[in-house]
Amino acid sequence: MKITTLLMGAAATMALASAAQAERGTDGQVKILYSQAVSTMNGYMSGGTKDIEVGSLVLEPLAGFDEKGNIIPRLVSEIPSIENGGISADRTSITWKIKPDMKWSDGTPFTSEDVKFTADYCMHPEGGCAQLARYEGIKSVEAVDPLTVKVTFDKAQANPFTAFVGSTSPILQKAQFQNCLGTAASTCTEQNTKPIGTGPFRVTDFKVNDVVMLEANPNYRDPAKPAFATAMVKGGGDSESATRAVMETGEFDYAWNTQVNPELQEQMKAGGKGVFEVAFGTLVERIELNQTDPSSDLPEGERGTAKHPHPFFSDPKVRQAMSMALDRQALSDIGYGEAGRPTCDLVPAPEAYAAKNTSCLTQDIEGAKKLLDEAGWTVGADGIREKDGRKLKVLFQSSVNPVRQEFQSIIKQWWSEIGVDTELKQVDGSVFFGADAGSPDTVQKFYADVQMYANNFDGTDPQPYLAQWTCDKAPTPANQWQGENYVRYCDKAYDEGVMQMLSEVDGAKRGELAKKLNNMITVDSNVNLPLIDRGRFSARSNTLGGVVMNVWDTELWNASDWFRVK
Repeated sequence: MKITTLLMGAAATMALASAAQAERGTDGQVKILYSQAVSTMNGYMSGGTKDIEVGSLVLEPLAGFDEKGNIIPRLVSEIPSIENGGISADRTSITWKIKPDMKWSDGTPFTSEDVKFTADYCMHPEGGCAQLARYEGIKSVEAVDPLTVKVTFDKAQANPFTAFVGSTSPILQKAQFQNCLGTAASTCTEQNTKPIGTGPFRVTDFKVNDVVMLEANPNYRDPAKPAFATAMVKGGGDSESATRAVMETGEFDYAWNTQVNPELQEQMKAGGKGVFEVAFGTLVERIELNQTDPSSDLPEGERGTAKHPHPFFSDPKVRQAMSMALDRQALSDIGYGEAGRPTCDLVPAPEAYAAKNTSCLTQDIEGAKKLLDEAGWTVGADGIREKDGRKLKVLFQSSVNPVRQEFQSIIKQWWSEIGVDTELKQVDGSVFFGADAGSPDTVQKFYADVQMYANNFDGTDPQPYLAQWTCDKAPTPANQWQGENYVRYCDKAYDEGVMQMLSEVDGAKRGELAKKLNNMITVDSNVNLPLIDRGRFSARSNTLGGVVMNVWDTELWNASDWFRVK
């Protein structure tokens, strides 16, 4: 299978033009399947891609990214630039002009006050925002007039398109969320599950980790869209059954993240009811080695925090040995075929920012054993290494997924060969990537030694993504376990590099900074162990038109253009 972005054919393009002329809601219901069920519609309360994506059907940013990575206006009349005066000559501010007569789904006016409030919400000193990295370097957000927003930065900003751009930084309605600031954010169940938005749909019913029912937004800015009167987003199960529901039974129109092995892909294509939508971007499957102690023997509130460093992953030789034992090419071949490429980098694209490391791609079991010997970990009678009375034993967690479970089993065997005892744990994806601050099983809590998942970033500039690993982004009780530095990596030199990248406007230097930061959290420290540069891989029914895969934003980025192929 050749991996390219699958674009619409001539017939679909003609149908799309016809749909654009039709009335809103004439195509019935679109049925979408997410094997990882949705736990919130407010992406600021979750690091889970599934929550951000489905939330994007309702909540929108000022601007987004198209399938080529270009910034496109959504709620604004144009994209600011130095040429049109929207970006100040010294790059210390950006001014957005909101389109006139924009409305929320409840019919009230959308204004600059909503945008300012969103910044206040995410930047609140008492925490509670999972996407704080998008607001790095902002000094103030000012509602100049009802249709004008000015963002001022602490210093010159090389990339001012961070806050309010892309699906991870949507606008919240001030009137609905004004009592949800700081520590109150996680308590606002009604707001988080049924937000008022500007997107093509609005929520009519929400069942946590189960189903989201939506209807066409009656106040959507294009009177002819969306073509579908209602949408259902069903969650749960597993990626294989989700894929079959589109490709073989035709029960659903779209299945997200159809992570099935190459053999199953070929079998399912033979069903004749759908096609796979595939494109490469920045999605990387990775392993994280916890830098804090997740032991349940510690008091709640101290467990998984910087107060207690990890008992053996604090040793760089142990981390390096864990990486050297992996055969990334074998994993890619087994799990993804041509839809995956082995990688040592968390930033595999765009080209200008990709470090293209290869040092981790050769498995070296004997070298890993030697490193552990040097670190003082001796092999016991049971084959498990130990030091100072402690066994080299790890709890390895991931989400329920057939490919990930196969990976876990293979990796457990490799690690056993170097004397590491591995206990495997599987968590339902709806919980693992969920927003419940009280759950012990989320990717944010990281109450395990090792975890595996995939993630990516919005747009074509990795600066906000790399900012996720600064010291202050670690999830803790103080920020309601929100924050994207799940591994609790903390290095002052890394933080300084992120701040440098914020203001570096020279393209070549900016690229080198990104590569340096990538290396610091991967091949230099082995805190993050990238495995596979994965193609976005989802399934679409033959009767669903208008779908264009987008690796730079949410896959549902153009759901307003979807229609039923007659």
